[in-house]
Amino acid sequence: MSSDVSPVPEASTTSLDQRCINTIRFLAVDAVEKAHSGHPGMPMGAAPMAYVLWDRFLRHNPLDPGWPDRDRFVLSAGHGSMLLYALLHLTGYDLPMEELMRFRQWGSKTPGHPEYGHTPGVETTTGPLGQGFANGVGMAIAERYLAAHFNRDGFPVVDHYTYGIVSDGDLMEGLSHEAASLAGHLGLGKLIYLYDDNHISIDGPTSLAFSEDVPGRFEAYGWHVLTVADGNDLEAITAALEAARAETERPSLIAVRTHIGFGSPHKQDTAAAHGAPLGEEEVRLTKRRLGWPEDQTFFVPEDVHIHMRRAVVRGGDAQAQWEVMMERYEASHPDLAKRFNDWLEGTLPEGWDADFPAFVPGEQVATRKASGAVLNAIGRKMENLVGGSADLTPSNNTYIEGRADQSRVRPGGGYFHFGVREHAMAAICNGMTLHGGLRTYCATFLVFSDYMRPAVRLSALMGLPVIYVYTHDSIGLGEDGPTHQPVEHYLALRAIPKMTFIRPADAAETAEAWRAAMLRTDGPTALALTRQKVPVLDRSRLAPAAGLHRGAYVLSDDDGAPDAILMATGSEVSLALGAAERLRPLGKKIRVVSMPSWELFEREPRDYREAIFPPEVEARVAVEAGVTLGWDRYVGPKGRVIGVNRFGASAPYREIFEHYGLTVERVVEQTLELL
Repeated sequence: MSSDVSPVPEASTTSLDQRCINTIRFLAVDAVEKAHSGHPGMPMGAAPMAYVLWDRFLRHNPLDPGWPDRDRFVLSAGHGSMLLYALLHLTGYDLPMEELMRFRQWGSKTPGHPEYGHTPGVETTTGPLGQGFANGVGMAIAERYLAAHFNRDGFPVVDHYTYGIVSDGDLMEGLSHEAASLAGHLGLGKLIYLYDDNHISIDGPTSLAFSEDVPGRFEAYGWHVLTVADGNDLEAITAALEAARAETERPSLIAVRTHIGFGSPHKQDTAAAHGAPLGEEEVRLTKRRLGWPEDQTFFVPEDVHIHMRRAVVRGGDAQAQWEVMMERYEASHPDLAKRFNDWLEGTLPEGWDADFPAFVPGEQVATRKASGAVLNAIGRKMENLVGGSADLTPSNNTYIEGRADQSRVRPGGGYFHFGVREHAMAAICNGMTLHGGLRTYCATFLVFSDYMRPAVRLSALMGLPVIYVYTHDSIGLGEDGPTHQPVEHYLALRAIPKMTFIRPADAAETAEAWRAAMLRTDGPTALALTRQKVPVLDRSRLAPAAGLHRGAYVLSDDDGAPDAILMATGSEVSLALGAAERLRPLGKKIRVVSMPSWELFEREPRDYREAIFPPEVEARVAVEAGVTLGWDRYVGPKGRVIGVNRFGASAPYREIFEHYGLTVERVVEQTLELL
């Protein structure tokens, strides 16, 4: 039994506020108990501060969860999902009690961790700790960017806060350090996080592994830091939130000392309350201790129901006032208003891709350079396409000419220097995209996609159209050596469901890759681009680069059925073309297939796929400067794959390609062996 269980004052069982708080607590407890799994302790301890935020500060409309000027709330501590589900249900979102009773069950709207797009009112998918923290930073950046572009005197059309509840686990994760550092640097004054400082993790007390001065760390990051000594002191929490809202130059962290499993006689302040049901007897004792009906589950007192549902009226009134303002805004600033609505709806402006650069056949152009030229053409038409690089701007070619840098003094700046923070960069882009109104891209070397993979995976899980620009895409980057040469990374990204990985063959395909990425709205796209120069293919003799949109297309062919099919991606397409030119004088009919995207190809109908790879043609060779795993599905049981199943080396790239067998001669040799 915990030795420091706080006494429960008698008033707590009679005040309406306390009944609301206990309703939240026991909805969570009962749901976890019924599911036989979950995390009851965090909602029990954090219920008071969550209640104060939602009841006294959060501006939202439960009947229209997508209202653009709502405050955003992020439960970064996603394991405490029942806290959020209880709040959503009580305040009037389309989340009936039946769904709370089906917590963690197949097909329910109450999964174990909050999922964006699945449950009304959930702003982002959380659970992997630190992700929500960084998403909130992105949301706050988006709010400020849109406000800088659209607000005018008397028309604060974008004016809301981003709130969140973060946990000890969130603050241990390196991602939160990266994101907090950037948030402080940018001075995001409308970002406010409540820190659930309960001193307990799954293993036991946080002191096992976590003894840093959290307030001191955040002060060093440039945050406004406040503390609340008692997580049940509603007025102290209220005062802290008011002070945080008054601070306009710095993000705020409110460290609230809470008690995990609050009210449980035997499990409060212990790891036993963290990730498992309390147990039937402990639930009964806890309800008794907090003055709650012991024989009822999922109980909501009538006065609590009435009080919490006032959020519907408040939210409806707030949205109505905003809509009246928007009508006046449209009358006063019609062009701005149209643009604002287009941004919110994700509408691509007319002619957004009309000025793509032309590339000269035969010219040698690195696809990263071609990408930069295409990005600039789009950026000139779309100020809502924002992004940047993790301290590799000149290498990634991601700067849009004429763009101001995003900073605390230039909140409307559209280019982001994320610093060497790949993980935070991706998670912040997720947050900006989730906010709405912006399209985002971010860049680094392909090998460092490993550093950001958890956030990239969540882009895919949430179906967010973030564009990942990955340059230095193979052993072709040369002298930097194996630490910087991606080998397994193509396959690693292809393995993520809903990710579209595109490795264009030349500058023309790079332009089409950007076009495909911009047209996609239901998931992320990764562009893998060369450091080394590659020839711009002469399309007068080859198929148009628009074939990229189908994932694979016949680039070069001979009359009649092919004897062999050569397929490749990226810079290796030129090797396949060179091999075909040597094989044809030997009387061989060769089909060359450029295959920039497996994912786009797999979305094509079967008849198209079989037209590209006729089943009767068994002589097939694939060429790609990465691991060969996965290519068997396209080369078939009798085909060959020329790839790299080892780490790279430090040398000029042509020498590496030669030593690793990525040559025209090797492709010719393998093809002839098959024939």
